[in-house]
Amino acid sequence: MTGNSPDFVQSFARGLSVIRSFSAEAPAQTLSDVATRTGLSRATARRFLHTLTDLGYAVNVDSRFQLTPRVLELGTSYLSALTLPAIAQPRLEVLSRQVGESSSMSVLEGADIIYVSRVPVRRIMTVNITIGTKFPAYATSMGRVLLAGLSEAELEETLAASPPQQLTTRSLFTVQQVREEVAATRERGWALVDQELEPGLRSLAAPITGPDGEVVAAINISTQSASHAVEDIRRVVLPQLLETARAISTDLSAL
Repeated sequence: MTGNSPDFVQSFARGLSVIRSFSAEAPAQTLSDVATRTGLSRATARRFLHTLTDLGYAVNVDSRFQLTPRVLELGTSYLSALTLPAIAQPRLEVLSRQVGESSSMSVLEGADIIYVSRVPVRRIMTVNITIGTKFPAYATSMGRVLLAGLSEAELEETLAASPPQQLTTRSLFTVQQVREEVAATRERGWALVDQELEPGLRSLAAPITGPDGEVVAAINISTQSASHAVEDIRRVVLPQLLETARAISTDLSAL
């Protein structure tokens, strides 16, 4: 765990790694669990966990540590300054009611997408999606829309940082395949991912642009493959998704 800057504070980075070690799959961890997941020694992990506990960001119940809701304070400044989710939420709610499916918005964070707004209708994935959930950009419809907004140099750097993996039998799993699909997404202005992130999940996404025309976020509609055929998604859902994306982009430009 190192940084290139001479001002890099390793202890602070280690503390953040302890917080990030908790997830939906590991909401409660022992000291050994945290040490293993972070690569820290038990003594170092213990100090960070007890510091978090003393500050109210974690609790220790029967030798298993859990984060408390207070950790949400760490993201409040970002979310409060980010006007986009507040602008998009009402329009996503309307879109979700129109199509009867879950809608979301995400932004690009490195090689991942991170959810910043969501209107769930039903749980359609094994992973419970909430604000802050991350997925690899190359395997998601919103991710491909966001990747399509990058320059070629930025795209190559992002793909090199997170080489594609075959998550399902339908996944694109080579850099060239992803590169070609991103180019196609850029040309048509939307992306459809059919059971590439998880079997049975289809997702359609469109870009949100800022006043300068640059892609700043993406919105999507997610559905089960058993509920909607691909042709129906393109014919019925796509026009409503694109209309919503244009409306959010217009709202954002009016600020």
